[in-house]
Amino acid sequence: MKRILKCKWLFQAKDETVLENMSIFIENNLIVDVKKTSDVEFDGYEIIDLSDKFVMPGLIDAHVHVNFNGGPTEIEKMYHMTIGEVTLKSMINAQADLMAGFTTIRDEGAFGYSDVAVRDAVNSGLIWGPRMFVSGVAIGATGGHADSHFNPYMTGGGFGSIIDSPDEGRKAARTTFKYGADQIKLMATGGVLSYGDEPGAPELTLEEMKAVIDIAKERGKITSAHAHGAGGIKRAVEAGITSIEHGMMMDEECIDLMIEHGTYLIPTIIAAHNIVVNGEENGIPGWAVEKAEQCLGKFKGTLKKGIDKGLKIAFGTDAATPFNRHGEQAREFKLMVEYGFTPSKALLAATKVNSELLKWNDKIGSIEPGKLADIVAFDRNPLEDISIMTNCSFVMKDGKIYK
Repeated sequence: MKRILKCKWLFQAKDETVLENMSIFIENNLIVDVKKTSDVEFDGYEIIDLSDKFVMPGLIDAHVHVNFNGGPTEIEKMYHMTIGEVTLKSMINAQADLMAGFTTIRDEGAFGYSDVAVRDAVNSGLIWGPRMFVSGVAIGATGGHADSHFNPYMTGGGFGSIIDSPDEGRKAARTTFKYGADQIKLMATGGVLSYGDEPGAPELTLEEMKAVIDIAKERGKITSAHAHGAGGIKRAVEAGITSIEHGMMMDEECIDLMIEHGTYLIPTIIAAHNIVVNGEENGIPGWAVEKAEQCLGKFKGTLKKGIDKGLKIAFGTDAATPFNRHGEQAREFKLMVEYGFTPSKALLAATKVNSELLKWNDKIGSIEPGKLADIVAFDRNPLEDISIMTNCSFVMKDGKIYK
Protein backbone atom coordinates (compact mmCIF):
# COMPACT_ATOMS: atom_id res chain seq x y z
CA MET A 1 0.00 0.00 0.00
CA LYS A 2 1.35 3.40 -1.04
CA ARG A 3 0.19 6.49 0.87
CA ILE A 4 1.09 10.12 1.31
CA LEU A 5 0.48 12.08 4.52
CA LYS A 6 0.09 15.80 3.84
CA CYS A 7 1.22 17.88 6.85
CA LYS A 8 0.88 21.54 7.82
CA TRP A 9 3.72 21.41 10.34
CA LEU A 10 6.25 18.56 10.38
CA PHE A 11 8.53 17.88 13.35
CA GLN A 12 10.82 15.12 12.10
CA ALA A 13 12.68 14.91 15.44
CA LYS A 14 16.08 14.79 13.80
CA ASP A 15 16.62 18.12 15.58
CA GLU A 16 14.42 20.99 16.80
CA THR A 17 13.44 22.11 13.29
CA VAL A 18 9.77 22.41 12.26
CA LEU A 19 9.01 22.35 8.53
CA GLU A 20 5.79 23.54 6.92
CA ASN A 21 3.66 22.09 4.11
CA MET A 22 5.48 18.78 3.85
CA SER A 23 4.43 15.31 2.69
CA ILE A 24 5.49 11.92 4.04
CA PHE A 25 5.63 8.96 1.63
CA ILE A 26 4.73 5.59 3.15
CA GLU A 27 4.88 2.15 1.56
CA ASN A 28 3.31 -0.59 3.67
CA ASN A 29 4.77 0.05 7.15
CA LEU A 30 7.84 2.08 6.20
CA ILE A 31 8.59 5.76 5.59
CA VAL A 32 10.25 6.00 2.19
CA ASP A 33 10.56 9.75 1.57
CA VAL A 34 9.77 13.25 2.89
CA LYS A 35 9.20 16.09 0.42
CA LYS A 36 7.81 19.58 0.15
CA THR A 37 4.12 19.16 -0.73
CA SER A 38 4.43 21.60 -3.63
CA ASP A 39 6.94 19.19 -5.25
CA VAL A 40 4.76 16.07 -4.95
CA GLU A 41 2.96 14.16 -7.70
CA PHE A 42 0.02 12.45 -5.99
CA ASP A 43 -0.99 10.00 -8.75
CA GLY A 44 -1.00 6.40 -7.57
CA TYR A 45 -1.08 7.24 -3.85
CA GLU A 46 -3.79 7.18 -1.21
CA ILE A 47 -3.87 10.63 0.34
CA ILE A 48 -4.20 11.14 4.09
CA ASP A 49 -4.91 14.81 4.59
CA LEU A 50 -3.27 16.18 7.75
CA SER A 51 -2.68 19.55 6.10
CA ASP A 52 -4.18 21.39 9.10
CA LYS A 53 -2.19 19.46 11.74
CA PHE A 54 1.15 19.26 13.55
CA VAL A 55 2.71 15.93 12.58
CA MET A 56 5.56 14.18 14.38
CA PRO A 57 6.96 10.71 15.14
CA GLY A 58 4.98 8.44 17.44
CA LEU A 59 5.63 9.30 21.07
CA ILE A 60 7.70 7.02 23.31
CA ASP A 61 6.99 6.79 27.03
CA ALA A 62 10.07 5.20 28.60
CA HIS A 63 8.52 4.60 32.02
CA VAL A 64 5.06 3.10 32.49
CA HIS A 65 3.54 0.22 34.45
CA VAL A 66 0.78 -1.42 32.43
CA ASN A 67 -0.41 -3.53 35.39
CA PHE A 68 -2.36 -0.75 37.09
CA ASN A 69 -3.97 2.57 36.30
CA GLY A 70 -3.93 5.48 38.70
CA GLY A 71 -6.00 4.36 41.67
CA PRO A 72 -4.84 5.91 44.97
CA THR A 73 -4.12 2.49 46.54
CA GLU A 74 -4.21 0.30 43.46
CA ILE A 75 -0.85 -1.38 44.02
CA GLU A 76 -2.17 -2.99 47.22
CA LYS A 77 -5.18 -4.35 45.32
CA MET A 78 -2.84 -6.08 42.86
CA TYR A 79 -1.96 -8.65 45.52
CA HIS A 80 -5.57 -9.90 45.40
CA MET A 81 -5.66 -10.43 41.60
CA THR A 82 -4.69 -13.44 39.53
CA ILE A 83 -2.00 -12.99 36.89
CA GLY A 84 -4.71 -13.52 34.26
CA GLU A 85 -6.74 -10.58 35.55
CA VAL A 86 -3.62 -8.42 35.77
CA THR A 87 -2.69 -9.28 32.18
CA LEU A 88 -6.13 -8.37 30.83
CA LYS A 89 -6.04 -5.03 32.65
CA SER A 90 -2.53 -4.46 31.30
CA MET A 91 -3.74 -4.94 27.74
CA ILE A 92 -6.42 -2.27 28.17
CA ASN A 93 -3.98 0.16 29.80
CA ALA A 94 -1.45 -0.29 26.99
CA GLN A 95 -4.14 0.36 24.39
CA ALA A 96 -5.03 3.63 26.14
CA ASP A 97 -1.40 4.68 25.80
CA LEU A 98 -1.46 4.01 22.07
CA MET A 99 -4.63 6.04 21.57
CA ALA A 100 -2.93 8.97 23.33
CA GLY A 101 -0.15 8.92 20.75
CA PHE A 102 2.38 6.70 22.54
CA THR A 103 3.19 4.21 19.82
CA THR A 104 6.02 2.76 21.96
CA ILE A 105 6.14 2.24 25.71
CA ARG A 106 8.73 0.80 28.08
CA ASP A 107 7.22 -1.10 30.99
CA GLU A 108 9.29 -0.67 34.14
CA GLY A 109 8.29 -3.74 36.11
CA ALA A 110 5.27 -6.02 36.24
CA PHE A 111 3.78 -8.88 38.23
CA GLY A 112 4.49 -12.37 36.96
CA TYR A 113 5.89 -11.34 33.55
CA SER A 114 2.45 -10.09 32.53
CA ASP A 115 4.12 -7.28 30.55
CA VAL A 116 5.97 -9.93 28.52
CA ALA A 117 2.63 -11.63 27.76
CA VAL A 118 1.05 -8.40 26.52
CA ARG A 119 4.10 -7.49 24.43
CA ASP A 120 4.11 -10.91 22.78
CA ALA A 121 0.37 -10.77 22.11
CA VAL A 122 0.79 -7.39 20.38
CA ASN A 123 3.79 -8.56 18.38
CA SER A 124 1.97 -11.69 17.19
CA GLY A 125 -1.12 -9.74 16.15
CA LEU A 126 -3.33 -11.46 18.73
CA ILE A 127 -4.27 -8.05 20.18
CA TRP A 128 -3.60 -4.45 19.15
CA GLY A 129 -1.48 -2.09 21.19
CA PRO A 130 1.72 -0.06 21.26
CA ARG A 131 5.17 -1.41 20.59
CA MET A 132 6.44 -2.59 23.99
CA PHE A 133 9.88 -2.82 25.58
CA VAL A 134 9.54 -4.70 28.87
CA SER A 135 11.37 -5.41 32.13
CA GLY A 136 9.54 -8.47 33.43
CA VAL A 137 9.92 -8.70 37.22
CA ALA A 138 12.03 -5.95 38.78
CA ILE A 139 14.97 -6.75 41.07
CA GLY A 140 15.30 -5.28 44.56
CA ALA A 141 16.50 -5.90 48.10
CA THR A 142 14.80 -7.37 51.16
CA GLY A 143 12.52 -4.76 52.70
CA GLY A 144 12.97 -2.42 49.76
CA HIS A 145 10.87 -0.83 47.02
CA ALA A 146 10.31 -4.15 45.19
CA ASP A 147 9.47 -6.18 48.31
CA SER A 148 6.12 -6.80 50.00
CA HIS A 149 5.56 -5.66 53.57
CA PHE A 150 3.20 -8.32 54.89
CA ASN A 151 3.47 -9.87 58.34
CA PRO A 152 6.49 -12.17 58.77
CA TYR A 153 4.44 -15.36 58.43
CA MET A 154 3.12 -14.28 55.00
CA THR A 155 5.62 -14.91 52.20
CA GLY A 156 5.80 -14.31 48.47
CA GLY A 157 3.70 -11.99 46.35
CA GLY A 158 6.27 -9.23 46.07
CA PHE A 159 6.53 -6.87 43.13
CA GLY A 160 10.05 -8.06 42.33
CA SER A 161 12.79 -10.65 42.64
CA ILE A 162 14.43 -10.10 46.02
CA ILE A 163 18.21 -10.39 46.26
CA ASP A 164 20.77 -9.90 49.03
CA SER A 165 24.08 -10.77 47.37
CA PRO A 166 25.82 -10.50 43.99
CA ASP A 167 25.23 -14.21 43.34
CA GLU A 168 21.50 -13.83 43.98
CA GLY A 169 21.55 -10.81 41.66
CA ARG A 170 23.13 -12.79 38.84
CA LYS A 171 20.54 -15.54 39.22
CA ALA A 172 17.67 -13.04 39.25
CA ALA A 173 18.99 -11.33 36.12
CA ARG A 174 19.38 -14.61 34.25
CA THR A 175 15.87 -15.65 35.28
CA THR A 176 14.43 -12.33 34.12
CA PHE A 177 15.95 -12.74 30.68
CA LYS A 178 14.96 -16.43 30.60
CA TYR A 179 11.31 -15.44 30.74
CA GLY A 180 11.52 -12.86 27.99
CA ALA A 181 12.42 -9.43 29.39
CA ASP A 182 14.06 -6.89 27.07
CA GLN A 183 15.98 -5.25 29.91
CA ILE A 184 16.60 -5.35 33.67
CA LYS A 185 14.92 -2.98 36.15
CA LEU A 186 16.67 -2.47 39.50
CA MET A 187 15.37 -0.79 42.64
CA ALA A 188 18.41 1.17 43.82
CA THR A 189 16.68 3.20 46.56
CA GLY A 190 13.46 3.33 48.51
CA GLY A 191 10.34 4.75 46.90
CA VAL A 192 7.25 6.86 47.41
CA LEU A 193 4.55 4.17 47.15
CA SER A 194 6.32 1.43 49.10
CA TYR A 195 5.50 1.36 52.80
CA GLY A 196 8.36 1.26 55.29
CA ASP A 197 11.33 2.45 53.24
CA GLU A 198 12.91 5.84 52.57
CA PRO A 199 13.27 7.38 49.08
CA GLY A 200 16.71 8.71 49.89
CA ALA A 201 18.14 5.46 51.25
CA PRO A 202 20.23 3.12 49.04
CA GLU A 203 18.87 -0.43 48.95
CA LEU A 204 21.32 -2.37 46.80
CA THR A 205 25.10 -2.43 47.13
CA LEU A 206 27.42 -1.44 44.30
CA GLU A 207 28.52 -5.09 44.01
CA GLU A 208 24.94 -6.37 43.83
CA MET A 209 23.99 -3.91 41.09
CA LYS A 210 27.18 -4.51 39.11
CA ALA A 211 26.57 -8.27 39.16
CA VAL A 212 23.11 -7.75 37.66
CA ILE A 213 24.21 -5.12 35.15
CA ASP A 214 27.13 -7.24 33.95
CA ILE A 215 24.70 -10.02 33.01
CA ALA A 216 22.70 -7.53 30.95
CA LYS A 217 25.78 -6.07 29.27
CA GLU A 218 27.00 -9.54 28.30
CA ARG A 219 23.72 -9.98 26.41
CA GLY A 220 23.76 -6.51 24.84
CA LYS A 221 20.81 -5.40 26.97
CA ILE A 222 20.13 -2.13 28.76
CA THR A 223 19.26 -1.57 32.41
CA SER A 224 17.31 0.97 34.45
CA ALA A 225 17.29 1.86 38.13
CA HIS A 226 14.52 3.31 40.24
CA ALA A 227 16.56 5.79 42.29
CA HIS A 228 15.61 8.92 44.23
CA GLY A 229 18.46 9.45 46.69
CA ALA A 230 21.89 10.70 45.66
CA GLY A 231 23.74 7.77 47.23
CA GLY A 232 21.78 5.15 45.34
CA ILE A 233 22.02 7.13 42.10
CA LYS A 234 25.81 7.31 42.33
CA ARG A 235 26.10 3.58 43.06
CA ALA A 236 23.89 2.71 40.08
CA VAL A 237 25.82 4.99 37.72
CA GLU A 238 29.17 3.62 38.89
CA ALA A 239 27.81 0.08 38.41
CA GLY A 240 27.04 0.89 34.75
CA ILE A 241 23.28 1.51 34.70
CA THR A 242 21.77 2.79 31.44
CA SER A 243 19.10 5.07 32.93
CA ILE A 244 18.14 6.55 36.28
CA GLU A 245 14.39 6.65 36.84
CA HIS A 246 13.09 9.66 38.83
CA GLY A 247 16.37 10.96 40.31
CA MET A 248 14.47 13.51 42.35
CA MET A 249 16.95 13.84 45.23
CA MET A 250 20.05 13.94 43.06
CA ASP A 251 22.76 16.53 43.66
CA GLU A 252 25.17 18.25 41.29
CA GLU A 253 27.73 15.49 41.78
CA CYS A 254 25.13 13.00 40.50
CA ILE A 255 24.56 15.15 37.40
CA ASP A 256 28.29 15.35 36.65
CA LEU A 257 28.75 11.61 37.18
CA MET A 258 25.81 10.79 34.90
CA ILE A 259 27.19 13.05 32.17
CA GLU A 260 30.61 11.42 32.53
CA HIS A 261 29.13 7.92 32.16
CA GLY A 262 26.55 8.83 29.48
CA THR A 263 23.68 7.82 31.79
CA TYR A 264 20.13 8.89 30.94
CA LEU A 265 17.71 10.49 33.40
CA ILE A 266 13.95 9.86 33.24
CA PRO A 267 12.42 12.51 35.58
CA THR A 268 8.74 11.36 35.71
CA ILE A 269 7.75 14.69 37.30
CA ILE A 270 4.03 13.94 36.96
CA ALA A 271 4.18 10.94 39.32
CA ALA A 272 5.20 12.87 42.43
CA HIS A 273 3.31 15.98 41.30
CA ASN A 274 -0.03 14.17 41.07
CA ILE A 275 0.42 12.56 44.47
CA VAL A 276 1.10 15.93 46.10
CA VAL A 277 -1.70 17.73 44.24
CA ASN A 278 -4.36 15.09 45.04
CA GLY A 279 -3.18 14.31 48.55
CA GLU A 280 -4.75 12.42 51.43
CA GLU A 281 -8.17 13.94 50.79
CA ASN A 282 -8.36 11.83 47.62
CA GLY A 283 -7.39 8.58 49.30
CA ILE A 284 -3.61 8.55 48.93
CA PRO A 285 -1.91 7.37 52.15
CA GLY A 286 -0.41 10.20 54.17
CA TRP A 287 3.03 8.59 54.29
CA ALA A 288 3.11 8.45 50.47
CA VAL A 289 2.14 12.13 50.16
CA GLU A 290 4.86 13.06 52.64
CA LYS A 291 7.48 11.12 50.68
CA ALA A 292 6.36 12.66 47.36
CA GLU A 293 6.72 16.14 48.87
CA GLN A 294 10.18 15.19 50.07
CA CYS A 295 11.15 14.01 46.59
CA LEU A 296 9.84 17.07 44.75
CA GLY A 297 11.63 19.34 47.24
CA LYS A 298 14.46 21.00 45.32
CA PHE A 299 14.03 18.91 42.18
CA LYS A 300 12.97 21.81 39.96
CA GLY A 301 16.23 23.65 40.49
CA THR A 302 18.37 20.53 40.30
CA LEU A 303 16.73 19.34 37.09
CA LYS A 304 17.32 22.75 35.51
CA LYS A 305 21.02 22.38 36.33
CA GLY A 306 21.00 19.05 34.55
CA ILE A 307 19.30 20.57 31.50
CA ASP A 308 21.81 23.43 31.39
CA LYS A 309 24.79 21.07 31.74
CA GLY A 310 23.63 18.84 28.88
CA LEU A 311 22.53 15.78 30.85
CA LYS A 312 20.78 13.24 28.62
CA ILE A 313 17.16 13.51 29.74
CA ALA A 314 14.48 11.27 28.25
CA PHE A 315 10.69 11.22 28.61
CA GLY A 316 8.85 8.96 31.03
CA THR A 317 5.78 9.35 33.19
CA ASP A 318 5.43 6.41 35.60
CA ALA A 319 1.90 6.12 34.19
CA ALA A 320 -0.22 4.05 36.64
CA THR A 321 0.84 5.87 39.82
CA PRO A 322 -1.97 7.66 41.73
CA PHE A 323 -4.08 9.89 39.46
CA ASN A 324 -1.54 9.41 36.65
CA ARG A 325 -3.68 7.32 34.32
CA HIS A 326 -2.74 5.60 31.09
CA GLY A 327 -3.73 7.72 28.11
CA GLU A 328 -3.49 10.91 30.18
CA GLN A 329 0.25 10.95 30.86
CA ALA A 330 1.06 13.54 28.18
CA ARG A 331 0.50 16.12 30.94
CA GLU A 332 4.16 15.47 31.67
CA PHE A 333 5.07 17.70 28.71
CA LYS A 334 3.62 20.79 30.40
CA LEU A 335 5.44 19.98 33.63
CA MET A 336 8.71 19.51 31.75
CA VAL A 337 8.35 22.99 30.25
CA GLU A 338 7.56 24.42 33.70
CA TYR A 339 10.72 22.75 35.01
CA GLY A 340 12.98 24.31 32.38
CA PHE A 341 12.67 22.43 29.07
CA THR A 342 11.89 24.24 25.85
CA PRO A 343 8.85 22.69 24.13
CA SER A 344 11.02 21.34 21.32
CA LYS A 345 13.47 19.71 23.77
CA ALA A 346 10.52 18.06 25.53
CA LEU A 347 9.30 16.64 22.21
CA LEU A 348 12.79 15.37 21.37
CA ALA A 349 12.95 13.66 24.77
CA ALA A 350 9.83 11.64 23.86
CA THR A 351 11.07 10.74 20.38
CA LYS A 352 14.73 10.88 19.32
CA VAL A 353 16.26 10.66 22.81
CA ASN A 354 14.05 7.78 23.92
CA SER A 355 14.72 5.83 20.73
CA GLU A 356 18.45 6.14 21.42
CA LEU A 357 17.94 5.05 25.04
CA LEU A 358 16.14 1.89 23.90
CA LYS A 359 18.67 1.30 21.08
CA TRP A 360 15.75 1.31 18.66
CA ASN A 361 16.80 4.51 16.87
CA ASP A 362 17.34 2.53 13.67
CA LYS A 363 13.58 2.01 13.37
CA ILE A 364 11.65 4.58 15.47
CA GLY A 365 12.04 8.04 17.00
CA SER A 366 12.13 10.23 13.90
CA ILE A 367 10.41 10.66 10.55
CA GLU A 368 13.06 9.63 8.04
CA PRO A 369 13.30 7.20 5.12
CA GLY A 370 13.74 3.64 6.34
CA LYS A 371 12.05 4.17 9.71
CA LEU A 372 8.78 2.50 10.69
CA ALA A 373 5.65 4.50 10.00
CA ASP A 374 4.89 5.46 13.60
CA ILE A 375 3.30 8.88 13.17
CA VAL A 376 1.00 11.03 15.31
CA ALA A 377 -0.67 14.40 14.81
CA PHE A 378 -2.16 17.24 16.84
CA ASP A 379 -4.65 19.95 15.88
CA ARG A 380 -2.38 22.81 16.97
CA ASN A 381 1.33 23.50 17.19
CA PRO A 382 2.62 22.32 20.62
CA LEU A 383 5.67 24.55 20.31
CA GLU A 384 3.23 27.44 20.73
CA ASP A 385 1.04 25.70 23.35
CA ILE A 386 2.52 22.53 24.86
CA SER A 387 -0.79 21.62 26.52
CA ILE A 388 -2.10 20.40 23.13
CA MET A 389 0.00 17.26 23.67
CA THR A 390 -2.82 15.89 25.82
CA ASN A 391 -5.13 15.81 22.79
CA CYS A 392 -3.67 13.59 20.09
CA SER A 393 -5.96 13.53 17.04
CA PHE A 394 -4.22 11.02 14.72
CA VAL A 395 -2.30 7.81 15.50
CA MET A 396 -0.51 5.56 13.03
CA LYS A 397 1.65 2.69 14.26
CA ASP A 398 3.62 0.47 11.91
CA GLY A 399 1.69 1.92 8.96
CA LYS A 400 -1.75 1.17 10.42
CA ILE A 401 -4.12 3.95 11.43
CA TYR A 402 -5.64 3.51 14.90
CA LYS A 403 -7.11 6.98 15.35
